[in-house]
Formats: sequence, C-alpha cells, structure tokens
Amino acid sequence: MADLSVNIAGVEFSNPIIAASGTIGFGHEYGEFYPLSVFGGISCKGTTLKERSGNPPPRIAETPMGMLNAVGLQNPGVEHFINVELPWLKKQNTVIIANAAGSTESDYCEITELLSSTDVDMIELNISCPNVKAGGAQFGTSPKSVEKITSAVRKYCKRPLIIKLSPNVEDIAAVAKAAEFSGADAVSLINTLTGMRIDINTRRPVIKNVTGGMSGPAVFPVAVRMVYQVKRAVSIPVIGLGGISTWQDAVEMIMAGADAIQIGTVLFTDPYAPLKISEGLDGWLDMHDMESVTELTGTVITD
Repeated sequence: MADLSVNIAGVEFSNPIIAASGTIGFGHEYGEFYPLSVFGGISCKGTTLKERSGNPPPRIAETPMGMLNAVGLQNPGVEHFINVELPWLKKQNTVIIANAAGSTESDYCEITELLSSTDVDMIELNISCPNVKAGGAQFGTSPKSVEKITSAVRKYCKRPLIIKLSPNVEDIAAVAKAAEFSGADAVSLINTLTGMRIDINTRRPVIKNVTGGMSGPAVFPVAVRMVYQVKRAVSIPVIGLGGISTWQDAVEMIMAGADAIQIGTVLFTDPYAPLKISEGLDGWLDMHDMESVTELTGTVITD
C-alpha cells in the first residue's frame, strides 16, 4: 500500500481526504456509517459568534450534476461548538478543522481568538460571507479585501490558518497570493459558485434566497483549473475541492496541484465516498509504483 499521509502547514493527516465544511455537520450522523478516522480531517460546519437559524426554506435545490444551497450558515454558535461538539470530535482520531465565519472583521477576529484557545488543529476562514459594513460584498472578492481580513485575523490566530477562497473573483491566483502574503498557512478552494434556478410554472426562484451556492460535479473542471493556477502562484499548501466525487477525480485534483482534497456534495448521495476514494487512490498509486501520494501532487504535464 502507498503512504497516503500528508502534512499541511505542520499538521499530519493520515490521508488527504477532508470532509468539506457544511456537508457533514459535526460528524455525528456519518459516524453511524463508519469511524470518522476514515477522513484525514474534518472541516466542521461553518461557525459564527452567535447561534444562527439560517435562511428561510426552501434553501436547497437539485440541479443537473449538482445542487444549489442557501442554508445561511445555520449553526449553534461558537460557544456550543467549543463546549459540546469539540470534545466529542477530538475523540474521533482525525484532524479537526474549525471553520469560522462572520459578518464583520471584528467578528472574524473574535471567533478566531476564541477558537485559538481550544485544541482544534487548524482554523479555516470562510471569506465568502457578506461583509455588512461593505454593502454586502464578500470578504474574498478582491486581493485587497483578502489581504485586509487575513492580516486582521492573523494577529489573533494561534493555529495554522487556512483561507477558503471564493471562485467568484477576477483573478484567483492574485487572491491566493494576497492570502499568502498576509499570513495564511494554506488555502482551500473552491468554495461554491453563485447560481440560480427558476420554477417555470410559478416564475419564482426555486430557493427563497433567490441565488445560492452551486456545488457538485458540474463545478469540478472550474475547481481543477483554479487549483492548477493557484499552485503555481503560491508556496503554501493548497487544498483542492469542488465537485470531487470519485477516486479518479481525486487523482486529477492532486495532479493539478492539490496537497490535500475536500469532498462535500458527494456525501449527500454516497456516504461511503471517502472509503471508495481512499481505496481507489491507493490502488492507482500502487499501479503506478508511487510510494506516497505526495509524489503525485502537481505532476500534470502541460507542454
């Protein structure tokens, strides 16, 4: 068997497969299928300072080769995460990544400071949230805004810091470089693309929020392209996600430049996807006489 372990910003993962934030909650339901240690890590449900009930329904809709969601960061708040969820998660023998979200710069700083005082292994910053003090523009839409929020949070973050990048930008490489310059220890990408569907019988959007985040296999080629570009722009680790559904997708994403991967939407249709991806990835590496998955990273040939 090949060595599937990877090191991301000094944190050891038993394998490169991470559960993407918002797709398995805090892991309880999936823990009924298998030990959560099948994941190299878990990026937990996006957490805010206070409890959020999320957006009104309907807030999830199927699309061809994917789904739209506008859940609205429904979560029990950071105190509940720290006091109730984290102690249980730390017993699951996997890397625990807290995903932090906010509406203002001070929100991000405060929640990061609170999480840094716990034994989470890493903190992933969701910068695709609307900045209420900037007219609702996302924190992650420009290199300048990414530099500003990353620099602010870095002062309070005592854990390895992952910046989760939005694909809804003009130049993803420039945004990634801004994150690296401002103190990010790693970047993860892509977050969801903005999408919309309309019910032709009612003439109304199919989700109450009108637009939502598009995820699933349909976005995979966009994610591969962006990971490829970012890997060539930064020297920090790159975590690739967006539509990964099979072990073949995992191989392709790692070839593009991902040091680790996250899987999400596929878990709604196939809870056993991490087991299948791990087995398939290991088999492919053995077939190509590779001793470690790290040998595969960034090996795409473009000339």
